[in-house]
Formats: sequence, structure tokens, C-alpha cells
Amino acid sequence: HLRRGSLLLPALELALANFSAGAAGGVVQPLRTVMPVPGHGGFLGVMPAYSAADDALTTKLVTFYEHKQDSPVPSHQATILLFDPRNGSLKAVLDGTVITAKRTAAVSAIATKLLMPPFAEVLCILGAGVQAYSHYDIFTELFTFKEVRIWNRTKEKAVKFADAVNGPVRVCSSAQEAVTGADVIVTVTMATTPVLFGAWVKPGAHINAVGASRPDWRELDDELMKNSVLFVDSREAARKESGDVILSGAEVFAELGEVLKGTKPARPEKTTVFKSLGMAVEDTVAAKFVYDSWSAGN
Repeated sequence: HLRRGSLLLPALELALANFSAGAAGGVVQPLRTVMPVPGHGGFLGVMPAYSAADDALTTKLVTFYEHKQDSPVPSHQATILLFDPRNGSLKAVLDGTVITAKRTAAVSAIATKLLMPPFAEVLCILGAGVQAYSHYDIFTELFTFKEVRIWNRTKEKAVKFADAVNGPVRVCSSAQEAVTGADVIVTVTMATTPVLFGAWVKPGAHINAVGASRPDWRELDDELMKNSVLFVDSREAARKESGDVILSGAEVFAELGEVLKGTKPARPEKTTVFKSLGMAVEDTVAAKFVYDSWSAGN
């Protein structure tokens, strides 16, 4: 039901705008609760949300582990519970891994549509895990790039990615090579220190920073964070959860929902960063979409 992540775009755009509208938007979503798993290098996150527009109530349980070596097990694994908001009964248990990958890439695509330079020709992806595939799929469906580049810490994974996707991809031997001259950059790594540096980035480029979901993890350096116009999904979450935002001291210019509502301008003429942390309401909307599609088919 989610082969094409682009099907989620209208519902996600509405959810982002509703979230940024505050109480009037009908989205109830506390900050995620994250618990470390001592001795194992992992975390368990709990992400509940309610969306009045969708009349949907969910919580996502997600584990994320910083694998030191390339592990056969994904770094992030998730399950979503969908409840009936009228009486609290459990309607469905959904595999959250695919939903997370698709909704995250769809939100990055929304940000890119709003913020990328007008004549974007080169897409660069740093990282070659699950999110790299979902971002590649929706970005090549929605936008026309003349060249797609990929870099990964272990080159074998980047080569495997290039062989697996439906289109030509240039495997780069360094992050700097991949980034130089790129118009749109996606960082989907498990890095804990910066892998993308402002000195490499073409002025006016747009960056979707998707990894580094802990307050002490980084993907982007201070120069890039401070010299870009910074957009986020949630101001509150970014200031609590994003190492890139907290450690650089960068000022948040707007939430994506504010741009969608028209209360803040997009700045496509500037170098822009969208720091994506992923929100529970995005999972709510996506889970409801999948459940409704499944119900209609049965």
C-alpha cells in the first residue's frame, strides 16, 4: 500500500501545517521519550500522537542502535500501534520500518520542493542504508536530476546501492567528491561527528539532514549550520533532540508547516538546511493511510 511514498504527500503536508498551527491544528504530540539500553549502545523511543483531521491515534515504538560495523540488522526498527480514538481499542499493529522510511523521505521531498534552487541538476546522497533507498525512490519520481551521486563509509554498500536502484548512480570515493557542486544533498548516515562540511557546499544548495537524531550526534559542521537558513519539522524537538542544532547554536528560521501555511517564506535563493527529526504525527498519517487502503481492499 506504500510502494509509492509520493501518495503520502498531501496528507503529510496537511499534518505539518496542522502541527505548526498549534492547538487550532488539532495535533496532539508530546516530545518523544527516548530510553537508553545500557551496555548495548541502543535506544528505545516511544512516539504517541493524535490527529483530529484524520481522527487517528497511534504510538510508534522504535529502536535505534549505533552499529560499529555494517550489521545485517537495520539501525532503526519500528512498530506502530493504531487505536480507535472513540474507545481506545487497538485496531492494527503495523510494521513501522517501511512506514518510517517512506514518510521520512516524503517529508524531505516536501522540504526539497519548497527550498531547492530553481535549476537543481545534481542530487547527492550520503549514506546507503534504508533511508537512502526511500529518498532515492521519491526524489527521482518527483524531480528531474541529470546526475545522482552516492557516498557511503563502506564503499561496498554504495556500490550495492548503485546496482540495486532503477537508474544511473555515480559512486564517489569521498563525501567531498560527492557533495562538490551538488544542488540537493541528503544526509542519511549513522554518523556521530560531522560528515558534511560547509566549505564543500555550493552556495544556494539545499540539504536534507536526516541522520543524527540524538542531542550529541552530528552530521553537519558549524559553518554549514550557521551560514544556512535552517528549517525544521518541530522547533521544540530540534532544540531538545538535534545535536546539529544544539551544538552549533544555529537559529531556527521556520518550521516546514509554517512555510506550507504561508506564515513564513521559503528561501530557495539561499543555502538551506532542513533538519528532519521525524514526528509522531507523520507516522499517524502514514499508518492511517495504510490501514484505510488495506480496509478498502478487504
